[in-house]
Amino acid sequence: MTEQSEGTYNFLLETYETELLKILGIWSSFPESAMDFRPHPKSRTVLEQMEHQVQSEGRWMKNMLGLDTGDPNPARRSKQDFIEKYHADAGRRLEMMREKSDPWWQGTTTFFDVPRSRAWVLTRRITHSTHHRGQLVVYLRLLNLLVPSVYGPTADTADTVIYTFAGPGEGSDRQ
Repeated sequence: MTEQSEGTYNFLLETYETELLKILGIWSSFPESAMDFRPHPKSRTVLEQMEHQVQSEGRWMKNMLGLDTGDPNPARRSKQDFIEKYHADAGRRLEMMREKSDPWWQGTTTFFDVPRSRAWVLTRRITHSTHHRGQLVVYLRLLNLLVPSVYGPTADTADTVIYTFAGPGEGSDRQ
């Protein structure tokens, strides 16, 4: 965790930072062989979920909060490239948000077609991302892969909090 400056909305920055780490941990839990897994014809594949996350978050942050990190898409459409791109862009957004004052957070922006505070928009972004991360946790279960800790121990971690079973990009196949 990096040091936070003082401000009413620092809890949002701390939440965003820990949530992006949880997203990256779940993404890293998938082996390359699972990238095309789709649990239902109407569902996204694992790779499509990653793509949606980077594109959706990039658009929200640029259009609603004015935090532009450029093209959200990685140079190559692969698991590791999505992980690296999301990590870099989210880190840059976090640094930009750390520079914002309380009046900026309280200021109004447009959430699609509804006026909302910037603090509200970031809260909504965090919950939206959590929803997609939760979908991928279900994918891990359906693939019979280990589920790392997100907010605490899982059935695969016993009474221990374990955020990754393997190094980034190595997957976590159950043997």
